Amino acid sequence: MIRRGAPALLSAAALITGGLAVATQAAAFASPTTSAVHTRQLCAEPGKPGYMACQAVVRTDLTPRTSLGRHDTPKGFGPADLQAAYDLPKDGGKGATVAIVDANDDPNAEKDLAAYRSQYGLPECSTGNGCFKKIDQDGGTNYPAPDAGWAGEISLDVDMVSAACPQCHILLVEAKSAGMDDLGAAVNQAVKQGAKYVSNSYGGSEEAADASADDKYFKHPGVAITVSSGDSGYGTEYPAASQYVTAVGGTSLKKDGSSRGWSESVWGTSAGGDGAGSGCSQFDAKPSWQKDTGCAKRAVADVAAVADPATGLAVYDTYQAGGWNVYGGTSASAPLVAGVYALAGTPGSGDVPASYPYAHPDKLNDVTDGSNGSCGTYLCKAGKGYDGPTGLGTPNGVAAFTK
Repeated sequence: MIRRGAPALLSAAALITGGLAVATQAAAFASPTTSAVHTRQLCAEPGKPGYMACQAVVRTDLTPRTSLGRHDTPKGFGPADLQAAYDLPKDGGKGATVAIVDANDDPNAEKDLAAYRSQYGLPECSTGNGCFKKIDQDGGTNYPAPDAGWAGEISLDVDMVSAACPQCHILLVEAKSAGMDDLGAAVNQAVKQGAKYVSNSYGGSEEAADASADDKYFKHPGVAITVSSGDSGYGTEYPAASQYVTAVGGTSLKKDGSSRGWSESVWGTSAGGDGAGSGCSQFDAKPSWQKDTGCAKRAVADVAAVADPATGLAVYDTYQAGGWNVYGGTSASAPLVAGVYALAGTPGSGDVPASYPYAHPDKLNDVTDGSNGSCGTYLCKAGKGYDGPTGLGTPNGVAAFTK
């Protein structure tokens, strides 16, 4: 078995258990342009075909904070910011379970989640009150080996679900490796456990075998499965290219003076490289609800949300990391959208919920500016209506995520 994930990115810090409950809202921080920030991928590139990398990045130009003063708030957007930007209800989703699928173990997952939720005044979500549950891919507690990179990914995922849907329950399913077969087994386990919303923040190169993996791991009618589109700009990855999932692209999110109060553009540049993934699948069939004409197979993405680390998210992570950091990547947008699906309500039992936004494009914030590469078409350049980097747009309430 190949171990995946980067070594510790930041020096280990003493764990803290209290002192974070004072501030209940995060103020947005003044963000420089994308080109001015310095970041690092949390997970290493896949070591061989069939293995995945997590899609999280950390800001390395900001100093992690192990603790905060009485009147301090973390840098990065917090729950109040995201709820305002995407017009999300604060009290929906009660009792719904959002599953997070990742590789390797985060020994501090529950403790770090408690610190994040306490900081922002969110309801307790613990094993003790039945809100949080951590299992291995077989449904037990024989957790895999811990890994600093994937632990950061896990922290980002559970924090983003908490921000989008504070009343949701969280099921963390840890795969024993970053191989697609193990991660896929974890997806199946999440569905077996009853989760109707499953977030996947990882990806790897497309392969001819993806169609069979679709049927084995992602064909779950009545379950909303979200997948991050990638962090390397224009180009498709799997499992975002699966016809059964909602592929989630990424934006830069900024406060402004508009009636919405926020504006978004594509995360990325025309030069390519860092930015949300998008494109035309080599192997996966086009689902019936996709009507774009420039891609005969499955086009990525479907929808989007904030992912640019320059306009990034506050995340609390202490497993070989420094506490409060600013994270980004489409690893942020995928669990956020999974939380939005949970707010919208249980999908129809025979439905593929990825189809829902295509029935309600007017219920999304259309993103019309920016690009993630120089392909010369809508597959890498934003425009009115559907485009690759941001799909149909970003959440504007929950109406686009129901039948």
